[in-house]
Amino acid sequence: MYKPTFKFKRPVLVFRQFGNKGYSLFACLGREVVCSVLSVATLTYASAESVATDPVVSDSTATTTAREMMLEEVAVTGSRAPLTRSQAARMVTVLERADIAQAPVQSINDLLKYAAGVDVRQRGPIGAQTDITIRGGTSDQIILLLNGINICDPQTGHNAMDLPVDLADIQRIEVIEGPAGRIYGTSSLVGAINIVTRRGERQEVRGKRNDQLLDFHAEGGSYGYLSIGGRYSLTSHHSPLTTHHSPLTSNTSHSLSANYSRSDGYSRSKAGGLNTDFRGGKGFYQGQYDDEAMRLSWHLGLADKGWGSSTFYASPKWQADDQYEHTTKLYTAIQGSSKRGRLRLSGSIYWNQNRDRYEGYRGMPEKMKYNYNRTDVYGVSLGSYFDWVAGRTAFGAELRNEDLVSGNLGEPLAQTHHISGTDRDYTLGVNRTNISGYLEHNVLLNRFTASAGLVAVKNTWSAMNMTVYPGIDLSYRPTPRWKLHASWNTSLRMPSFTEMYYKLQGYSADPHLKPEEMQAIEIGANGQFSIFNCQLALWYHHGQNMIDWIMDTSKGDEAVWQSVNHAVINSLGLEVGARMSIANCLLSISYSYIHQDKKQEANIVSQYALEYLRHKLVANARCPITRKLSVNATARWQDRYGSYTDFDGTTHDYSPYAIVDARLTWQENRWKAYIEANNLLDTSYRDYGLVEQPGRWIIAGFSISL
Repeated sequence: MYKPTFKFKRPVLVFRQFGNKGYSLFACLGREVVCSVLSVATLTYASAESVATDPVVSDSTATTTAREMMLEEVAVTGSRAPLTRSQAARMVTVLERADIAQAPVQSINDLLKYAAGVDVRQRGPIGAQTDITIRGGTSDQIILLLNGINICDPQTGHNAMDLPVDLADIQRIEVIEGPAGRIYGTSSLVGAINIVTRRGERQEVRGKRNDQLLDFHAEGGSYGYLSIGGRYSLTSHHSPLTTHHSPLTSNTSHSLSANYSRSDGYSRSKAGGLNTDFRGGKGFYQGQYDDEAMRLSWHLGLADKGWGSSTFYASPKWQADDQYEHTTKLYTAIQGSSKRGRLRLSGSIYWNQNRDRYEGYRGMPEKMKYNYNRTDVYGVSLGSYFDWVAGRTAFGAELRNEDLVSGNLGEPLAQTHHISGTDRDYTLGVNRTNISGYLEHNVLLNRFTASAGLVAVKNTWSAMNMTVYPGIDLSYRPTPRWKLHASWNTSLRMPSFTEMYYKLQGYSADPHLKPEEMQAIEIGANGQFSIFNCQLALWYHHGQNMIDWIMDTSKGDEAVWQSVNHAVINSLGLEVGARMSIANCLLSISYSYIHQDKKQEANIVSQYALEYLRHKLVANARCPITRKLSVNATARWQDRYGSYTDFDGTTHDYSPYAIVDARLTWQENRWKAYIEANNLLDTSYRDYGLVEQPGRWIIAGFSISL
């Protein structure tokens, strides 16, 4: 981290959610990781004076330095046992709350576009529907977590970003790149994204502590876009309680948020109706109890959204341009962790429900019956770690049950279930249980760390045998300014229910798909200087049984999309990034290159596995214009490898494109106002197949804190 000189007073940013918080992905799951440079400075910057550097003690009874954790700038964790940042080997991109507020974005999906290793493939504006991929993978190959809880939908990854939280709810976003089955279990084939939400907060207002905060925000703009939302938080501090150990003080916090957004959409169907419109609401409640002995946290979230799906799933055989989809998602979890004793324990219990209604022809069930799906996911996990003379050891287990009832996916049910609000029943379904156990050991020396472990996985689907996936991370710090790391990791991913059973309108799925498996090697270096930071990473992925939807265009009218296991896909990648501070301006640039090697038959078109960002370049500048007025501008250039087929059956290669986004912000003590332009140059481009993206989008808004 570096500390530039500012001519005006900056608000102090205190990282209160670090240091072994139970809801942090890389705290609740284990080892701390190295923070990589994000592609835009606005999303990675924090001055040195803003970061806590006090020691964080991992064991209150510790008397040796082996159990003491010194918090270096930031503490973000990424494996089973917590380690200090200087010791760990994995790299993670961190998007901080204070900087998220300055970015010209309206959704988490848009925010992730600025991370060099992340591919955001939009099928609709402002996060209406988006596929998020990492390092050339697919949307089903990453694990998505909310406060460390796995919220992946086993039905499909297309709707994974229908989240119950608004940007104003987010404390930070953690993105880890590369397979890590021994850390996250199934689904983490190519990476993980963890969304950490804000807890109840205290603020000093005119010398007085304020335990209640109320935030409100609203914005509107092109294409009938409108978004309004608010958040209320309450924090209480309790007097010391006497226990048989010692007196304790405790804190309890609660927060509640809600948001509504809508848009008329930027395009119309051939019949003249809306086909890229959207509207929906979300609500999120969370609470926490924290004292010197333990920490408990819980959350309840709801997201309800409907959107015009345009030509999202169309094909030459099925030329529908007026599709529609509606999802309702419920998220619940309780988490806890101990803070005393030699053996530290942590655990969680969660239930997530996902309801989906898909209309092949909008509002016309007589032309094509609607597809209804309901997925219930139940999970419980228990983890622990302890220190001893040989280092730090962690072990634990997780059980996760995934249950789908559907009108078109799965096997015939012994007993049907009524679909609420309709005259139909769920007649098909699938149920599978995943059981996993992990073991990890860490050897900690002065400048060197070795972390090795494994996860053993068994899934009841297709009588899968118990399979072990190992991995090892190495880290070496030759000087205080430089850090070198290397890793070898393996992982797996179970096929989604859609990949196994979808067989309507030009699609033919295979219920006997094998799990995907991945091995990866990565080496890299990070350098941190007074006004300049840089990073470099080289990686290689070897994937087996990779799942994709392909079409043989030589079959003409008989061609359909088929789900298949590709034999082998090899991927090679390079990521570089740098940032600096010059004359109060924060500047950054990053570049990602990917090459995939897979023998491809003639006339075969791929939907996902062989469509990836070969080149991605992101540059950002954030500069103050006056004491209260600032500008944030970001440019992205990307070139996608792959092709798509239009309604005439003609195959087209994706064209490279450049996008410029900018925001002007006026910042006061308790409120701010802004105006921004997305796609400022009005570029015509496609992220996915037949779906052309919107042109210039102008938005103005404000937020206020009371």
